[in-house]
Amino acid sequence: MDLTSAAFWAALGSIIWVNILLSGDNAVVIALAARALPPHQQKKAIFFGSAAAIVMRIVLTLIAVEMLKWPWLKVVGGLLLVYIGVSLLLEETEGDEEGGESANSGLLTAIRTILVADLVMSLDNVLAVAAAAKGDTVLLVLGLGISIPLIIFGSTLLLKVMERFPIIITAGAGLLGWLAGEMILTDPAIVARFGELPHSTVYIGAGLGSAIVVAVGLFLKKRQHSRQPA
Repeated sequence: MDLTSAAFWAALGSIIWVNILLSGDNAVVIALAARALPPHQQKKAIFFGSAAAIVMRIVLTLIAVEMLKWPWLKVVGGLLLVYIGVSLLLEETEGDEEGGESANSGLLTAIRTILVADLVMSLDNVLAVAAAAKGDTVLLVLGLGISIPLIIFGSTLLLKVMERFPIIITAGAGLLGWLAGEMILTDPAIVARFGELPHSTVYIGAGLGSAIVVAVGLFLKKRQHSRQPA
């Protein structure tokens, strides 16, 4: 597509806009994963996590159409999100220790969490981005690349809000549970066995996923606190 054409710039704008609209949940995960780090490492985790996630998303976009046809992939992804959601609720307690080696380990753990969660949550999102790119790889790379600072800004803003309103941490974990429930009930293997489920059923499953993540996370966090010496 000609870089000087109106069609190119219209498609580029569409990719950026679609990616912003679909990256709200990713920004939540990035902020949740970074919040337990020391302040000087939070910006590093947000930047490197966001940049690496965008690069991975470009690759994923090229193969997502075929991947989404694989049975049980979304079920595995949904279970991963449940695990990540529960883990992020516990990180506030686990991230109290500082020091060179443990701090570096925490940074790498946060970046890894961001990458895994972004990979799982982007399975559906990338289809919309791929449709906006219309098969043009240059458009895809440019659009997602320009989106990096926007996602970083959103994550940084959420991080500050979380510090002031800790309840958002629980809400963010609940969002991951909601997405997990939706993913599991829309997996091709589930649809092949039971048919396409009504939206109301999917929403109920999403609500159950959210409730499970929050309940399990808060229970484990409470037990963790009770085991700590006074």
